[in-house]
Amino acid sequence: MEKKSKILIAIIPLLFLLAVAFLGFLVARVEKRHAGLIRSGKRIGVIRVKGVITDSDALIKQIKRFRDDNGIGGVILRINSPGGGVSPSQEIYEEVRKLNQRKPVITSMGSVCASGGYYIASASGTIFANPGSVTGSIGVIVGFSNLKGLFEKIGVKSYVIKSGKFKDIGYPTRDMNPEDFKVIQEVVDSIYNQFVKAVSEGRRMPIEKVRALADGRVFSGLQARQLGLVDRIGNLEDAIAFMARRLGVRGKPQVIYARKPRERLWRFFFKSLFGKWAQPLLAPPDVSPFYYLWPVNAVF
Repeated sequence: MEKKSKILIAIIPLLFLLAVAFLGFLVARVEKRHAGLIRSGKRIGVIRVKGVITDSDALIKQIKRFRDDNGIGGVILRINSPGGGVSPSQEIYEEVRKLNQRKPVITSMGSVCASGGYYIASASGTIFANPGSVTGSIGVIVGFSNLKGLFEKIGVKSYVIKSGKFKDIGYPTRDMNPEDFKVIQEVVDSIYNQFVKAVSEGRRMPIEKVRALADGRVFSGLQARQLGLVDRIGNLEDAIAFMARRLGVRGKPQVIYARKPRERLWRFFFKSLFGKWAQPLLAPPDVSPFYYLWPVNAVF
């Protein structure tokens, strides 16, 4: 019995050393494989664009991180968004355009990739859509509420002191006159033309062809493919497989999903307490009333 105990005492350190050596061997192999992927740039990055676009900072950081990562050979944008603010959509579009000049970028549409969502997608080199994805809605919208009648009914008076006759356009306690509508329409037309130009350049389509489709209507993914707004019909896995072939990856590709920004405790508390009603309080405000957005009731 005592002899067996001595043998066990002698074997245990040996087994420990063997386990450490085996673990070191596995780690070395993983590191070697990882290093090879970094040098060869064979990994595929996936960035999710989800929900109404109210801010561009987080997405731009993710785009830049993948752009500067030598191990990422190509990037897929998984877009499931009805659009959103004009400026955030334009800022993300510009960074996607820059990324596409350095690495291949593919957009994979989810349920909806419309208006500002499509604006961003048009900067990628290839667009995948499901047959039933809702896309298009190329256009801009602005809305104002007139509470003048309600205020008069409940006896509330409003006073405005302004520096120019157009300074209070859209103020909720006064009617808009034809001159006001003309001024706002000119702004809408300018922002609309920016959208059409971006799609024309991104999709390499004649601007008049884009303009003919850019009346705010939406299309199914299948319709969009027939019209040239989408390149291929397929899901996210199809887009990943397409990218892998383009990068010359043999076997199953390594897919890296962009990390979500850490949510602060107070934001988590609000979401848990109020659910979807907390979103207007938590989302960074897009102070502009002009939107690349579908459907309209997402804001108004």
